[in-house]
Amino acid sequence: MVHNHSHGGCHGESHDHDHDTPEDQGFRDNLYSRIDRQNVVALNVEHGSGPEVIKPWNERLDEQVFLESDADDQMIIRVPFTGSVKLRALLLKAGPGEQTPAKIALYNNGENLDFSDIADRKPTQEFNVAQGREVGEYHVMPAKFPAVTSITLFVPASQGADTSRIYYVGFLGQWTERKNEPVITVYESKPNLADHEPIIQGSLNTPQH
Repeated sequence: MVHNHSHGGCHGESHDHDHDTPEDQGFRDNLYSRIDRQNVVALNVEHGSGPEVIKPWNERLDEQVFLESDADDQMIIRVPFTGSVKLRALLLKAGPGEQTPAKIALYNNGENLDFSDIADRKPTQEFNVAQGREVGEYHVMPAKFPAVTSITLFVPASQGADTSRIYYVGFLGQWTERKNEPVITVYESKPNLADHEPIIQGSLNTPQH
């Protein structure tokens, strides 16, 4: 079944580059140490499983470790945090070239989102992704991400290749400890590709091969 899903509203598409920011420094806190890395999950991946693209800042340019999509050029990465996060920016290194995602859609606090869920759900915010070998910094609208316990990244299409590739995912923001007991969530260890149908979204101009 093909799902058509359009996105309205204004989405941030600008990105800045800053490659010398230490982790946990002032207002530009890097949230690497606040990610529940062992429970990061990637869906529809042929190479990798998810946690390996959550790298410390000094390994952000490493291209030896990456995620690459499997059945097509779509991909989902679910990232849980160890507390509540006021998100400021997504950090992303992808590619090369046409393997760069055309867009990245972010979904706030959807701990178990899969392809069937995302087909019928509007993203909290999405960005066009620029090709390049550096790390792009994509600023979110803070009012939409005030108390994030997990973030889901959805790649709807590549920029022309049969697969999409991501080398590094990071976040900037402020972390606070959860006020109540954490909810124990069971994450699937390996996605079933038989359950994955490509999602066609009306507003995403899928590149022609």
